[in-house]
Parts: sequence; C-alpha cells; structure tokens
Amino acid sequence: RRKLRSEVAAAFPTLSTEQLAELVPNKEELNVIKIHSHKGEAITVYMNHRNPILFEAEKVLYPTVYTLWVYPDLLPAFATWPPVLQKLAGGADLMLPGVVVPPSGLPQVQRGTLCAVTLLGNRAPVAVGVATMSTEEMLAAGMKGKGFAVLHTHLDHLWEYGDKSSPPTLAPLETTCAAEEELQGKEPGSSCCPEPQQHVDIRDLSLKDRDTCAELGKEELPENRAAEAAEDASTEEQQEAEDSRTPQEQMDALFNQCFFHALKCKVKKSDLPLLTSTFLGSHMASCCPAGKQLDIKKSRYKKFSKFLQCMQHQRILQVKELSKGVESIVDVDWKHPDIKAFAVPEGFSSASAAQDSKREDREQVYHAPEIIPLYGVSTKMIPLFQESGHRKGSVLSSSEVRNVIINYVKSNELVDETNKNFVKVNAILCDCLLDKSEQDEISHLKWDELLSRCLERLQPLHQVTFSGQEPVVRKGNIEPIDISIAQRSSNKKVTIIKNLELYGLDPQCVANTLQQKVQASATISPAPGAKDRVQVQIQGNQIHHLAKMLLEEYQLPRKYIQGLEKAPKLGRKK
Repeated sequence: RRKLRSEVAAAFPTLSTEQLAELVPNKEELNVIKIHSHKGEAITVYMNHRNPILFEAEKVLYPTVYTLWVYPDLLPAFATWPPVLQKLAGGADLMLPGVVVPPSGLPQVQRGTLCAVTLLGNRAPVAVGVATMSTEEMLAAGMKGKGFAVLHTHLDHLWEYGDKSSPPTLAPLETTCAAEEELQGKEPGSSCCPEPQQHVDIRDLSLKDRDTCAELGKEELPENRAAEAAEDASTEEQQEAEDSRTPQEQMDALFNQCFFHALKCKVKKSDLPLLTSTFLGSHMASCCPAGKQLDIKKSRYKKFSKFLQCMQHQRILQVKELSKGVESIVDVDWKHPDIKAFAVPEGFSSASAAQDSKREDREQVYHAPEIIPLYGVSTKMIPLFQESGHRKGSVLSSSEVRNVIINYVKSNELVDETNKNFVKVNAILCDCLLDKSEQDEISHLKWDELLSRCLERLQPLHQVTFSGQEPVVRKGNIEPIDISIAQRSSNKKVTIIKNLELYGLDPQCVANTLQQKVQASATISPAPGAKDRVQVQIQGNQIHHLAKMLLEEYQLPRKYIQGLEKAPKLGRKK
C-alpha cells in the first residue's frame, strides 16, 4: 500500500497529501484484481469502496472515471460533444474533429500525455486517453486526424466493475461556457453559467445530453423578471415549449416531474426502506398526468436503476441493495432544494395525492419473479465438460447439462451395447461422478442416475428475473419464504415471515395487507442472522391467510414457501 501511494504521488504530482491519503487510504479495504483487455493485455485494477479507482497497464498507472469524478482537474481535459460518448464506449478513439476548441485555446500537452475527455457542459470526465500528438501538432494539422487513444470510458467493462453510477454534474469553467456560446452563435456577453449563489433546478436541464450551459442559456431569464415570468407564463407557451423538445426529452421531464411529485406528496419516512419497483409502479405512476404514461425505455436512462443513480448523485435520495438484485430506497432528503421547490401540478392536491397513494398500494399488481435453477462447472467436473468447450465457472441450465452429458457419452461410445439404458463408466466419469468407495464396484450407470449424479456435483446457482428488470444470477439455491410460529408471553402466538425481499415483495406492503385482512397487529423488525433484511411479525397463527395471499393472489409456487404445514387444523363442523 505504501508503494502504491508513492507510485500514485509520482504519477499525479498535483494531488495533495490529503487527497493522496483519501485516494489510497491506510486502514480501509483496498482490493486488487487481475483482468485482461480485449487485446489480451494483463491489467491490474485497484478497488476501493466497491469502485475501481486505478488501473495499471504495462507498469503505468491510470485513474478511472470514478477517481476523476472526485478529482476532475487531475488531468488536462478536452471537451467533446455528448453523442461522441457512445462511440468512445464502443471502442473508438477520439478524433480531432470531435474536440471542441474553446476561445482560450486547448490545454498544452505533449505527445503521450495522459488526458481526460469531458462532455460539453459538464466538467466531469467520461474517458481517459493518451494524446497521440502535441497541442501544437493538433493545431498545425487543422484539427484533423486521431487526437487521443482512448483507454477507458464511462459505460465500458471496467466501469461496470463499480457501482455503475453516472457522471456527476460539475459546473463547467467560464472558458467552456464561452466556447459553447460561440459555437451556438450566441452573443459573447450572454452568460450561460449559473451564478455561484444561484440554485439550478435539475428539472430544467436536458438530461439527454447533460448540456447544462446550453439549456440554461436558452431558458434562463433576467433575475428581475424570472419570478414574474414564471407566474404569468400561459398554458399555450408551456405547450409550445414542450412540443419543441424531442420525445426522449419529454419523457425525461415526465420522469423528473413524477419523481419529485411522488417524494413530496406520496412517500413518508415510515415507508422506508421502499422497494424501487414499488416506488415506480405505485407512487410515481399515480403522479403521472392523465393521458400520459411513464416508459423508462423511451427516456435516456433505459433502466429505472440508472435514473435513481442520477438522483442519488444529486444527493436527493439513497438507494441500497438490501438483498442481491433487489434495490430499495433507504433514505430521502426531504429538505433538498429541488423537493422543496417543486410545485404540485394543477389538478393534484396533497390530500387527493395521499388517497391516490393508498389506492395504488392496494391495486398494485405483483408479478412473481421467474426463477430458473442453473449449474456452474466446478473444478472436479472440468474434465467432463471441457470437451464441449466449457471451463470452470461456466453457467448452464439443466437441459444444457443434459445435452453435454449425452454428447459426451455418444462421442466416446459409452452406451452399453447389450442394454442401451446403461452407460459404461470410463476413467473420467469414474473420477467425476463416483465416490472412492464406489470406483471399484460400479462399472455401469443408468441414464437418469448419471444425470442426477452430475447435477449433484455441479455448483448450484439460480437466475431470478423480476418484471421489467434484467435477470440476476445468484450463487446457491434460492432461500424459500420462511414462515414460522413463535411463542410469546402469556402463551400468545405470533406468525413470523422472512425472505420476502428475495421475491420482490415489499415487507411493509405485506404487513399492511395482512393487518387489514386479519385485523391483527403487524410489525417489521430486522431479521436475526440476515444482514440488511427484515421480517414481518403478526399476532396469532395466520398461516391460512398468508398461504391464500402468497399462493392465490401473488401466485408464488408452493415449493418456494416453507412452513405452510404449520397452519392450525380446522375443526370439523358437526
């Protein structure tokens, strides 16, 4: 660690002692992983707080975009247009025609200098590259040709090793704003950067291109007329402004409106932690104006998790993965200026909004996740699977495992000639599937026994797919929803339900629904022995009601529910 800190200090001399200690801490966990690039080069990656902070290739240290977002001035930066980012993330280098030249001139660099690439209107770097020519050579070439060999970008595989967060919005320097004004044909005197003490409402920004300066330059009014113009703006003018935006920008604005509306009028502190799927499907959907529909695929984010990451960077809320693949909102800053400044649209009131929220909670349709058992190739099973091109850690479904075994048996002519229901056990099958005590005794196996033994010796995995979300593969077998009966004081019984989060069920919603159905007290408390999970506790033996709700209403398969046999036996009617 001391050696790494000295290497970082030598590579980036602009870092202060405090910044160096923050980047490479003394006591916090620092992980080192080895990866390979598409060209086969070995790369060493240094991880801190689950994010890659540095990577080393050919004994040269480079910062990741996560580090540059904290220290945006660490490297000389060159700005480009937002649409170029997709090309860079796809593996392209940055060509000089795509570099924006500010009036003050380009940063002075030499060939081989490590540089950062930013998007116009945001100082947060989105790529790291090496200059292929000096600044003088760039200008002499008429800003034509390849300018930077790009090594790493936002949205690439290295970025995916971290928390997959989006770049923060950092106010551009005055020179950048001036360049943007000039390129858009604006008067040089019209400033597009916000005043230091002036609050910028992120709902007025174009989230598609993060073109902060351009949007503010178009929309900002003189201070002495801003409030008056906002109050006197007619419905027709607002409609014209909306129609002038692209469909993607309109959907971005709709998501922002419903997001702030839901936080201001729907969500209460007692609702936290709140599943992100519940927040979108129940709270935000109820805030959507009549005639419109929220569709994350039509926005620039494509996924709701990316939208929430953007809001988390604005420090509006905090999202946490309480169980793998299931995210929840754990904290909301209701004093945030954007929430306080949000005005509820006409036609909505706080009272009606609260009623709508309760109604949506009741009417929300739950879709049971699709759960598929998978199998990973273990070290012991490699000889059996390597003929089919699989290696350690390869993930297969049961049907794929079956096909691999059948092909192996046929290609090695192991089917018993006298009885085709049996398979001859060769040396590889013996080592992979038989215990030591069986190796001298068993020479043939039935097909079904051969397959069952193979599945037992593979690493168990499972894939969970929630409605509208990407599939998530987890290790081991999925834990069932656990229902148990506990005895409390005065011989009272309570029903305890665990692991609801694994199936996308909001424990608070389940507790509220049960409480209304059985008219008994229901509470939520941390689940013992399970980090970041909660359990629902309700008075009495309520397994009958719980079984009906889980099996019939939520349509969860019975095999994923444990403890239904503890339901009280119903007495016979005489």
